[in-house]
Amino acid sequence: MIGIVMFAVALLMLLLGFPVAFTFGGVALAFGVFAEGPEIFAFMPFRIQSIMENTTLMAVPLFIFMGIVLQKTRLAEQLLEAMGKLFGGVRGGLAISTVLVGALLAASTGVVGASVVAMGLISLPVMLKYNYDKSLACGTICASGTLGQIIPPSIILIILGDVLGIPVGDLFKAAVGPGFILIGVYIIYILFYAWLKPEKAPALPLDNDGSSKRQQYVKALIAIVPPLTLILVVLGSIFAGIATPTESSALGGVGAIILATLYRQFSWKMVLDSASETVKVTAMVFAILLGATAFSMAFTYTGGDYIVEEILTDLPGGTTGFLILSMLAILVLGFFIDFVEISFIIVPILAPVADALGIAPVWFAILIAMNLQTSFLTPPFGFSLFYLKGVSPPEVRTIDIYRGVMPFILMQVAVLVSILLFPGFYGLT
Repeated sequence: MIGIVMFAVALLMLLLGFPVAFTFGGVALAFGVFAEGPEIFAFMPFRIQSIMENTTLMAVPLFIFMGIVLQKTRLAEQLLEAMGKLFGGVRGGLAISTVLVGALLAASTGVVGASVVAMGLISLPVMLKYNYDKSLACGTICASGTLGQIIPPSIILIILGDVLGIPVGDLFKAAVGPGFILIGVYIIYILFYAWLKPEKAPALPLDNDGSSKRQQYVKALIAIVPPLTLILVVLGSIFAGIATPTESSALGGVGAIILATLYRQFSWKMVLDSASETVKVTAMVFAILLGATAFSMAFTYTGGDYIVEEILTDLPGGTTGFLILSMLAILVLGFFIDFVEISFIIVPILAPVADALGIAPVWFAILIAMNLQTSFLTPPFGFSLFYLKGVSPPEVRTIDIYRGVMPFILMQVAVLVSILLFPGFYGLT
């Protein structure tokens, strides 16, 4: 039972606020040495070398760099302005524009914090100005900003591909359908909300700047085409088999620099700042990975994996019971800890059981990815909630944000359940 106690201690320390990487590494060292002696970590250098030589994980810093560069090009601002003019005349049009821009930002940057902050700064004041319900506005921005966790190229999918041993290109293809379904569900909800309560999601007054509808379409196309081209190049090269995800991530980084030049935002200082931020984020991810690797070794050598596998394989309901329990566990853990920790600690424990039960690995990975996306919205520690609160005007209270994300959490759970019950509909069987 040492492995189970070790796991419980690690979770308790995380809840108390200790740094993630040092928590997993420190707990693993203490329990590993206590249970087996120092020799338990004899192969740790080889594991670290294997991580550093992993070509799949090379895509992580490259996609992060691409996203940060694009975030600095005022891409979100131009997209929101163009979409707002196109859909502003429809009830709930501003919220629909926010969802569509969130999807485009997700596919072109994949950086949740940047997307939520950008839309919070640009879209939230406009929606409040036109008397949108504060909860609807906040919920839409938070939910749209997290689309980058399921719509490729997604950092979660890259990490899950490595942890589960699945080609990342296969995960990218499999995630497109669920991503589009989720976008569609969001838009249907907004339209229904606007129809039910028109005063809380009003249409915008007609634009009096003298531009015709055709001119507005042209402006929208000018704003949409560059990032859309980058998306098609990056994902298209993967889907067509021309490039691996790692190669396409390098292509995306170059494409982001080209877009920055087109938007007249290029400077060497911007490149240096983007590279510096990329190093910080990447170092955080890999520090957690090293701590998780040590934790996984200690957990396995103390027999914790056998206990977990025995418990999960003996659940009533077999495969269905295991999937329901594992999804509930990930959902609950997502209230308190980050998707990176869940990916590196919880998923390796669940993966052997899923394999033993004959669960399709791509289906299992997409279920986890959709579930982890929800963790960005769930109180009390949903990161999107904090990102938005940090840039919200004073009249927006924390309770408005919490209340606003609840319907979107339910929608995400509903889509998750549909993937669980009807994998054939998504082509995941």
